[in-house]
Amino acid sequence: MSALESLRRLTPQQRNTVIASYLGWTLDAFDFFILVFVLKYIAEEFHTDVPAVSVAIFLTLAMRALGALVFGLAADRYGRRITLMADVLLYSLFEFLTGFSTGLTMFLVLRALYGIAMGGEWGVGASLVMETVPEESRGIVSGILQAGYPSGYLIASIVFFLLFPVIGWRGMFFVGAVPALLVLYIRRNVEESPAFLKRQAEGRRPFLTVLRENIPLFIWAVLLMTAFNFFSHGTQDIYPTFLETQRNYSSYTVGAIAIVYNIGAICGGLFFGALSQRIGRRRAIVIAALIAVPVAPLWAYAPGSVLLAIGAFLMQFFVQGAWGIVPVHLNELSPDEVRGTFPGFAYQLGNLLASGNATLQAGLAARWDGDYAYALLIVAAVVALIVAALAGFGYEKKDVRFGTEEAEEPHGAMRI
Repeated sequence: MSALESLRRLTPQQRNTVIASYLGWTLDAFDFFILVFVLKYIAEEFHTDVPAVSVAIFLTLAMRALGALVFGLAADRYGRRITLMADVLLYSLFEFLTGFSTGLTMFLVLRALYGIAMGGEWGVGASLVMETVPEESRGIVSGILQAGYPSGYLIASIVFFLLFPVIGWRGMFFVGAVPALLVLYIRRNVEESPAFLKRQAEGRRPFLTVLRENIPLFIWAVLLMTAFNFFSHGTQDIYPTFLETQRNYSSYTVGAIAIVYNIGAICGGLFFGALSQRIGRRRAIVIAALIAVPVAPLWAYAPGSVLLAIGAFLMQFFVQGAWGIVPVHLNELSPDEVRGTFPGFAYQLGNLLASGNATLQAGLAARWDGDYAYALLIVAAVVALIVAALAGFGYEKKDVRFGTEEAEEPHGAMRI
């Protein structure tokens, strides 16, 4: 069955769930990536430097692990749908309040609170979707869901390109309150996960009990997500700053290049998500990660904005191509009883371990006389190889049926 055919076979309720979870991650990412475009301007207003303001990225990423745990436990106890609604409202609120920051300290505190709310969205939304759609649709739906991340980056790029000269950095955060309207759509059109309702009727064990039975799997998942987060944030967060400071491009050129590479990211997520349904999750991740290595020099050192845009398009095609498989891969590996918590918590713990990436790259660039290109290239190439190794020698349970004995088989046994 083709990817498009599997999508056409989704019921209206399944489509609504995919749309809601995709929009939740899209708008969450939009709120996050607003910051990467305005680091320089916030630093100027608060009379500090870019590395100091980039601590906000570190705090947001670090606090996402706490959010994944809190909202994940709530999703496993009270349901995915109501938890997702609460999460969207909270991250929209903290985004809006960020625009009122009077100094660096207040700004950093609000970004940390935003990070808690942001951390809950991915795991809850992904479990809701994967427990709702049929097995044969998971690959392409995973690509769609993860494409929400570059879609949010793309929207932030467009808003920055069109509105920043008019509304400034504070206005960018005010626009970031728009996602709160998504709650109305979820409330009206989305139903609870069938797998969650079945599990509630059967009862469930505590998260820590299930986690202790799956320690090797969990440790591997956290290491994989650490590498994945260095892979994505290492190729995204400081890239606009590199274009602004080292290449001296205007906000319009930076915004235009960002639009191009986020289109590449969306295409990559969809392509490799669908491909993973045919060749397997691990193989698809390895292919995407390895091809990113020879693309990296064009992405970092190409002369001229056009070639840089082409390199950035290709880089994000493969980076987010690998990422497009993550939602389905982690949810298929997760124990049934804790699917609301396990994938998101592993993902965000990886984010925590990789949360110093922006500060690390900014610091390396400062040490190397402002050479952001070298800092970007080194991180991207090394991490791509680590992602390929961890994924290639890791676990896989492609097309496992949720809520069955098959889903509860020992996770140490790989399926290829």
